[in-house]
Amino acid sequence: MESGNNDVFPNLILSSLPPGEIRTLHPLLESQELPANTILGDTDKPLSYAYFLNSGLASFVVPTKEGRSVEVGVAGKSGCVGAALAFGVRRSNLRIIMQVAGTGYRIRGEDLQRVVASTPGLFLRLGRFILLQSMQAAQTAACNRLHNLQQRLARWLLMTDDRVGAEFEMTQEYLAEMLGTGRPSVSITASAMQRAGAIRYTRGLMKVVDRRRLETLSCECYAAVRRFHEDLELAR
Repeated sequence: MESGNNDVFPNLILSSLPPGEIRTLHPLLESQELPANTILGDTDKPLSYAYFLNSGLASFVVPTKEGRSVEVGVAGKSGCVGAALAFGVRRSNLRIIMQVAGTGYRIRGEDLQRVVASTPGLFLRLGRFILLQSMQAAQTAACNRLHNLQQRLARWLLMTDDRVGAEFEMTQEYLAEMLGTGRPSVSITASAMQRAGAIRYTRGLMKVVDRRRLETLSCECYAAVRRFHEDLELAR
């Protein structure tokens, strides 16, 4: 990675920063391989690092004492996992786990908090991303309560397609956990969507075949979060 050259960053926050801010951040960033199921943060310990993802997908999950969990948000190459560290917040009620394997750069929490004082562009972008995540969490909570499984699965697939592309590895067990339902229900729903020509799913490999068809199967929650995200991007 060349110092000061933000063309090498697939992460959209880093790639949009002024060259001077990239030079400030460069010595503090560590390249990371992030396999699926890597825990980036958990409820029982303080956050130590923030992660700027270059690829893959991180899931923000609310776990319960009963051992169940449900997803309330996702982040990919347009975001930063642990962005709240920039503002001194080190604990969360969320488990953050790599849902789709990827790569990224990590930075120590204390370094991120220190450096934002001299990098106003980074400060602004991290604040906007946190705002986006809060909007996403609120919309996802409403979606989980009000919409059926097909709509919720279609929303999830569209959000994942936006962040990692049309094809990715994913098991039905993990989908069921993220959507707060049972594996048989996910299997039935995914099969129906496959017959409709929206997706193809074989041996743990999911592929979005027809985005337009998938959008018709989704609820309004996907479009609402997408519009909010685009508004923030335009405001940069």
